[in-house]
Amino acid sequence: MATAVDVQTAHGAGHGHADEHGHAEHPPTSTGLDHRKLLMWAFLASDCMFFGSLIATYMTYRGRSEELGMPPYPSEIFDIPYTSVSAFVLLMSSLTMVLALAAIQKGNVRNLRIWLTATALLGAVFVGGQFFEFTAFYHEGLSLQTNMFGASFYVLTGFHGAHVTIGVIWLLSLVFVSLRGGFTSDDSLTIEIAGLYWHFVDIVWIVIFTLVYLIPYEEVEGGEAVHEAGQLLSTMSTHLSTIGALW
Repeated sequence: MATAVDVQTAHGAGHGHADEHGHAEHPPTSTGLDHRKLLMWAFLASDCMFFGSLIATYMTYRGRSEELGMPPYPSEIFDIPYTSVSAFVLLMSSLTMVLALAAIQKGNVRNLRIWLTATALLGAVFVGGQFFEFTAFYHEGLSLQTNMFGASFYVLTGFHGAHVTIGVIWLLSLVFVSLRGGFTSDDSLTIEIAGLYWHFVDIVWIVIFTLVYLIPYEEVEGGEAVHEAGQLLSTMSTHLSTIGALW
């Protein structure tokens, strides 16, 4: 039988193991995934449906303003070259996020800080560009109350901008933790989970940019909008599965 001294010694050893790494271990779930990563995948799946519904709503109302004669119209205010640059900036942030994960997996905390900061800065540039775009549209007469195009456009792109803003705050908090010595190569999963969220935000913007800015409005009418939204959800799910396989 174990004596009280043995039990106390084993208990102390267990605490020492947890303290050595700075946190308790997170055992995998029955799927083989860490429960934190599984929770992030569940959140991304629900967010995929959320953005799918917003995009479907936007595409349903995308041409109604012109039909009802309620300007301004998308063709009058969209600046495709400007938005293309913003899209490129956000896509480049996915590359820096991958480099941040590679750095922590190699135990290089210094490079982790550099690439996380670069990712956050690129995200902040995108959000700043979106704010400037919204301001320009408002001065040209497009607001939430102007017409159905304005309402659905601002809600869709505004929610995406809010997601990017949350991601920027998250990344900067990770940089702060790393400055306090809170990361080692054993903590790469924390960066990986943040990367999953960031890549999801990037994928959503690719879909939004394509459907909102690039596809001519006269090419999608009525029931075709619902069909396009269905294809969108399928595409987003496929991209998420691909990211899961790579990460």
